[in-house]
Amino acid sequence: MKKTLFIVLIILALALIAYNVTLLDFNNPLQGDSSIALIGILASLCAVMLLLIFMVSKKIDKKIKGHQS
Repeated sequence: MKKTLFIVLIILALALIAYNVTLLDFNNPLQGDSSIALIGILASLCAVMLLLIFMVSKKIDKKIKGHQS
């Protein structure tokens, strides 16, 4: 996958986090739509972490293949 695709996906996940923060009711974060927003925030954070881990693993793979040649 191209690096630009990773960056676009990370930006989309961060935009979803920002949108869900606006839906979050800080007085009652576990009731009603706030719980759905909280789940959306956590899911987006997981997506960002997975994309960053995948980017690092691609860099490591490239370095390993570079040393074997």
